[in-house]
Amino acid sequence: MALYSERSKWHSAQEPLASEEYVVKAMPAVLGTIEMTAFFIVIVFFITNANTASTAGPAALTYLVVGAIVFFLPSVIATAQLGVMFPYEGSLYNWTHKAFGGYWSFFAAFCAWFPGVLVMVSAADNVLAFIQGLNRQWVMQPWQQGLIIIGTLALAGLLALQRFRTVANVILVAASAIVGALVILGGAATWWLLSGHAPLSDFGEVEAWLPTLAPHGGNIATFGLVILAYLGAETPLNMAGELKRRRVITRHLCWGPLVVLLGYLIATAALLVVEGPTSGALLPALVATVDLSLGKIAGNLMAVCLIIFFFTAIVAYNCSYARLLLVAGIDQRLPAGVGRLSRNRIPARAILFQTLMAIMLAALIFIVAPLVVHVGSPADLTTEVYNVMLASSTLVWATSASFLFANLIMLALRNREAFHAQLIFPAPVLWGSVVLGLLSSLFAVVDSLIFSWIPTLIPNGSWWYIIGGVTCFCLIIAAIGSMFAASEADWQGLSGE
Repeated sequence: MALYSERSKWHSAQEPLASEEYVVKAMPAVLGTIEMTAFFIVIVFFITNANTASTAGPAALTYLVVGAIVFFLPSVIATAQLGVMFPYEGSLYNWTHKAFGGYWSFFAAFCAWFPGVLVMVSAADNVLAFIQGLNRQWVMQPWQQGLIIIGTLALAGLLALQRFRTVANVILVAASAIVGALVILGGAATWWLLSGHAPLSDFGEVEAWLPTLAPHGGNIATFGLVILAYLGAETPLNMAGELKRRRVITRHLCWGPLVVLLGYLIATAALLVVEGPTSGALLPALVATVDLSLGKIAGNLMAVCLIIFFFTAIVAYNCSYARLLLVAGIDQRLPAGVGRLSRNRIPARAILFQTLMAIMLAALIFIVAPLVVHVGSPADLTTEVYNVMLASSTLVWATSASFLFANLIMLALRNREAFHAQLIFPAPVLWGSVVLGLLSSLFAVVDSLIFSWIPTLIPNGSWWYIIGGVTCFCLIIAAIGSMFAASEADWQGLSGE
């Protein structure tokens, strides 16, 4: 039975969106609990975040658990509640429309969509990193790296254009690959200890597990990075109009977060045992961990699993974020053409647009910037530009995540009776999640503004101005774009399109 055989009981002051009806009629319902859980794992679990977290030593494990309690779990609870109330394509876009109206819905959607394009570039960069993990002498020049990344993005874009059933099967393979990688990592750490090696991190010191502030070896910056690593819980529900059954919404939000949390803990612990606190900059450390413990063959198998995973992550992000463009086109927030479907019943134009955007960004970061700007080494410049863009877009993404909690507050204020009639969590749990989620989002933003992600290249004093300026610029673009989106909707409505 189709997900939308029954209408939501919620009666909002906002008019129903055209996309709510169109998607379920025009696009096949192919996503069950297993497929959505796989999408959740592939989208949210960036295993390379464990490499960054490990810079804090054993305290990284503390941060991962605390971050899960104060941000990840509240985000999952808010996503489940909103998803059950409004099980429609576009997730945050639709939910914000119900709570705040058209302008803010486009603003929140843009803040969620824009980082997605750069995350596609980041995933392609990780594919390159793990290819280099097979042989560290491969692809050394920034322009060579740029070409490999561009080729990876193009191939992933072609895969995303296939039938959605085919894409969903590929995502299942990727989720299996990352689970396999975690088994290998866990086995590497276990064998390292059983074979008589001492762990290269001091787990016996209580102080090593605790947060510390600069200048005494401070690791508090890791907390903000950990919270940001948990972003994206609502992203798979951009495809909520293509679910087989309503219960998939809550079921995938039970299993997916559990795998993500365990995955981060296993990967970080393995790095700390075999490698010790890493610099956070050497992505192939995950492969080196397996090399050191189990040998080169196991390390190569680990690299292959990670290459498959990150290549497919590009496909998952492309498909999921294309749905935001799709619903915006259907609802006349963007030109209607972006919402048209291909013969495979997928938003092909939106996928192509995102692929081209990602390719242009990759060319700018890895090819154009080193050729145009002659400050320091080309490799350092590429690292600086890449991290500045990724950090800024991540802060924009954190801004969109705050709408998860703000939407719940506004919906409760608008119609308290209808809101409480559809609660799937006890009220104290829901409102506690809202408070924790908002506070931790704010802390992550402030923490990531104050502490540089690459302090050896950009010191904290300069980082604040650069990241703050770029983030504000992105938010201004989002605000202006939202005004144009509202004008587009009015114009198309008047013209009868």
